Amino acid sequence: MTRNTLAISVSVLIALSHSGLLRADDTLKKLGNFQTTGTTEFTVIDQKSASADAIRKTLETIKLPKGFRIELYALVPDARHMAVGPQGIVTFVGTRKTEVWAVTDRDKDRVADEVKNFAPSLAKAIPNGPCFSPEGVLYIAEQNRVLAYPAAEFFYESPDVVASEVIPGGKLVPSQFESYNHTARVCDVGPDGKLYISLGQPYNVAPKEHLQVFEEQGIGGIIRVNQDGTEREVYTLGVRNSVGQDFHPDTGELWFTDNQVDGMGDDIPPGEINRQTAMDQHFGFPWYGGGDVRTNEYKDEDVPADTVMPVAETVAHAADLGMIFYTGNMFPSEYSGGIFSAQHGSWNRTEPVGARVMFTPVDGEGNVKGEPKPFAEGWLDQNGEYLGRPVDVAQLRDGSLLVSDDLAGAVYRISYGGS
Repeated sequence: MTRNTLAISVSVLIALSHSGLLRADDTLKKLGNFQTTGTTEFTVIDQKSASADAIRKTLETIKLPKGFRIELYALVPDARHMAVGPQGIVTFVGTRKTEVWAVTDRDKDRVADEVKNFAPSLAKAIPNGPCFSPEGVLYIAEQNRVLAYPAAEFFYESPDVVASEVIPGGKLVPSQFESYNHTARVCDVGPDGKLYISLGQPYNVAPKEHLQVFEEQGIGGIIRVNQDGTEREVYTLGVRNSVGQDFHPDTGELWFTDNQVDGMGDDIPPGEINRQTAMDQHFGFPWYGGGDVRTNEYKDEDVPADTVMPVAETVAHAADLGMIFYTGNMFPSEYSGGIFSAQHGSWNRTEPVGARVMFTPVDGEGNVKGEPKPFAEGWLDQNGEYLGRPVDVAQLRDGSLLVSDDLAGAVYRISYGGS
């Protein structure tokens, strides 16, 4: 391809992108005014297909502590991060593609009856991260925007759902840093009522020339905004790519996973679970690649003062993603207040690791009381083949856990029935 041809191609792509944004803006305006678009039908996922039987067969091989049971909850294509509705009516599941799925268990038998795409009249781009406010507003963090869907649990039956921009398209990160790499966002509403959004930086190791603008924008960190999008500020610094966060149920502090630098060998650097106790804390990247392992690119550079080290380290390259503090009353007491987290599994390790759900004990004061240990494992078989890749963990109102899997295209439910 010649330079002129490339320039023309880029110009065409930009023009198409802008026309798409205009159409999206028009749709958003209609939805914000409670107007119908009349253009879209639902995609409904058959829950009785042969895929369901194959996945149930895989689940027979998953190892859990005594008394626990794992079952197929729903077939959900490309299932990523989840948000359970405050009313317990529907669970929203994001993807790294173009859909968010609404998963409904109407008869409350703890198996989904219906899975269909949410708000299909509105085009979406990598809508990975749904989260709810306590008042029932659904937020979805996409690749480069954040939308709010008021009363989504009650309006999801329609293809047209009222929606508004919290952070408009193209404003979450500057367009020059919009990337296919580390672009899966997650969000949570904190105890302060603000919306916290992770912004993974797009490199393996961020170049020096970008560090200033990254720090200003919160890229390679976590930002927070009011629920209407105002008063944006950078809350967390020095993060490579966090795709999992939650607030400690007693202290209210933000905790998050972080994925370490690639290409340094099979066994370093470690993955991280971090605890943030104040705004503007720096967690070491890119000076550290994970834990206290220095990156080759910054090994001769001075580390920022007061760098906060992880409170727990995990096996290198297991890809720690979604995490939650367990607050339910179904599981035995030793799990109360601890962290359940999903390891997606390594992609470039000589011997693959991960593809499991981990548990890390944490006390009421926010102190880690033991090393992260496997809780549910078996999606990585003895031949090194992935039978599934867990992404996120969520808690149903009855205290059971949901686990999403974007390889199998499924959501599982883990329950406890006693010994």
